[in-house]
Amino acid sequence: MCQRVRAVNSPAFEIYLHELIEWNQKFNLTSITDPAEIRRKHFKDSLLLLQTFQLTNESVVDVGAGAGFPGIPLKIARPDIALTLVEATRKKVDFLNHIIKALGLEETEAVWSRAEDYAHDHREEFGLAVARGVAKLNALCEYCLPLVKVGGLFVAYKQVEVETEIKAAAGAIKALGGRLKEIKKFPNRSLILIEKIKFTPAGYPRRAGIAKQKPL
Repeated sequence: MCQRVRAVNSPAFEIYLHELIEWNQKFNLTSITDPAEIRRKHFKDSLLLLQTFQLTNESVVDVGAGAGFPGIPLKIARPDIALTLVEATRKKVDFLNHIIKALGLEETEAVWSRAEDYAHDHREEFGLAVARGVAKLNALCEYCLPLVKVGGLFVAYKQVEVETEIKAAAGAIKALGGRLKEIKKFPNRSLILIEKIKFTPAGYPRRAGIAKQKPL
């Protein structure tokens, strides 16, 4: 069922926009600098999940969060979720901590860590994992599925054409305890929804860097 989405020109999104542009002058947070494009390509894009998934009271992890997409927009729109943002670049984590404070976001934390390292200490903790533009799907599954509870969901934000990538990731999805649920297509985005149907074997994720170098 679709949910009503808070307008991306609300006060919280305006603060986010201003701070993102301000910090981007010093740090490379995003290549998109036009305010209208930020609203469309970052904020609205992040909120596409709410058109297909009932997001309420979930524990959510955003893997490779970057400047906070899609996690922070989802938190603004659904303040009752508990959000963890995992990011490997320290300067981006500094920005995330700043925006969490600036927006007064509760039950929200930014963690400076590689996804593989974080997953070893937080296995099967989250009801929902999201990732946007981080890696190919086969590697992304290894980062994200170990974090998701059985019965939970992993949602990968991908470009429109995803069939080849999904086919290549079929073995990884199965090996890591997942099952492809559905693909939701929008004009400039596809959301791949993967259910967690069984526990991820203890050997995954492999040590940092292996998932990209030798994907399942």
